[in-house]
Amino acid sequence: MKYDLLVIGSGPGGYVAAIRASQLGMKTAVVERAELGGICLNWGCIPTKALLKSAQVFNYLKHAGDYGIEIEGAANPNFEKIVERSRNVANGMSKGIQFLFGKNKIDVINGHGKLLAQGKVQVTNQDGKSSTVEAKNIILATGARSKELPGLKQDGEKIIGYREAMTLKKQPQSLIVVGSGAIGAEFAYFYNSIGTQVTIVEYLPNLVPLEDEDVSKQLERSFKKSKIKVLTNTAVKGAKVIGDKVEVLLEGKKGEETIEADVVLSAVGVDTNIANIGLEELGVKTYRDKIVVDDYYKTNIDGIYAIGDIVHGPALAHVASAEGICCVEKIAGLDVEPIDYNNIPSAVYSVPEIASVGITEKQAIEAGYEIKVGKFPFTASGKAAAAGSKEGFIKLIFDAKLGELLGAHFIGDNVTEMISEMVVAKKLEATAHEIIKSIHPHPSMSEAIMEAAAAAYDEVIHI
Repeated sequence: MKYDLLVIGSGPGGYVAAIRASQLGMKTAVVERAELGGICLNWGCIPTKALLKSAQVFNYLKHAGDYGIEIEGAANPNFEKIVERSRNVANGMSKGIQFLFGKNKIDVINGHGKLLAQGKVQVTNQDGKSSTVEAKNIILATGARSKELPGLKQDGEKIIGYREAMTLKKQPQSLIVVGSGAIGAEFAYFYNSIGTQVTIVEYLPNLVPLEDEDVSKQLERSFKKSKIKVLTNTAVKGAKVIGDKVEVLLEGKKGEETIEADVVLSAVGVDTNIANIGLEELGVKTYRDKIVVDDYYKTNIDGIYAIGDIVHGPALAHVASAEGICCVEKIAGLDVEPIDYNNIPSAVYSVPEIASVGITEKQAIEAGYEIKVGKFPFTASGKAAAAGSKEGFIKLIFDAKLGELLGAHFIGDNVTEMISEMVVAKKLEATAHEIIKSIHPHPSMSEAIMEAAAAAYDEVIHI
């Protein structure tokens, strides 16, 4: 079997790269050892959002009276059916990738792919049988897996990772979430919403520590209001299963303490899947668990490329997809612009949602910028009041000298759908004045963007 391009891994980096390559006339194949769509479609982005939607619907029902709707009897979550719905959504998306591969005449080779030489990959199927596939170009898109802390070894039942968190057979009465990034925050919200007692433990001073500090503080207030116990500046020293409980030893502001729960979720990040794929044998350079690539994802070995979680940059699905397209278009000889990693949106789908792009206020000050900061609270938004979603705000950071947008930090209802405006604004080097003079619809949550820009220049109307 000979191809123009062979992609190892069918996640959001791999499958997008394969489809774009086919569009550009390359004979393309994908090697996949598990489900098409990778972790994102099957065990990450998509099924978690299905779980979160169920939690959101349940919350609406619990607060129906706030909207003037009377419901006889109590609404109760059916954990098994919530999980079943999530799995059905994921399965449907995976079948969608299969359809797209068929439409674009992309071959799927089931098994574990390993580099043999330049242009050659060994594929070993579940029965242990191996075959060799040849390709002019090879893209590694093998993704990542849940990271394990030394004192928090996952057993898949009582101490779990994100994969098990979305398929537990029984809803735990209590849950400790270790780590408050996107995965930790989303699962903390989900389980708390359906009635589980949740404690979230974060080693750093703030929840979602990569976000702007004001956003982190708002999320902590919202979580505490929802009865989530928040422990920041707290390290996990160890954990042990005793009977049907897990005891976790913590060290925080008050010294050491032990807390317990039915289940502990480790959400402290990911480790890359770069072992046993032939990197060492071919001499492919790596650094700190990542494959070293140039601006167009070429490794130090001709004809071998790498994208997604296994290379530099944020481990986000939309980043992997963009890298896949950039890489393939460069291989095809198109005039390609490198990805601007300073203009990558991030999103957390807890309630309240979080979305951001660019640098934080602290980073702007540390970088030496003279800045103007505009902030508009959703308490002053007519649409937010009508929707019953007044928590949160829009915060914009501008270069005071040029008026250029440096960073945008949102927390509130549906803000993950609003952040793209800021990505486009940064791409086009929009100024605060241009945002202020861009008329936004009323009433809408998005008009808070215009108001926040105006607030930075003392022109805000509604606060």
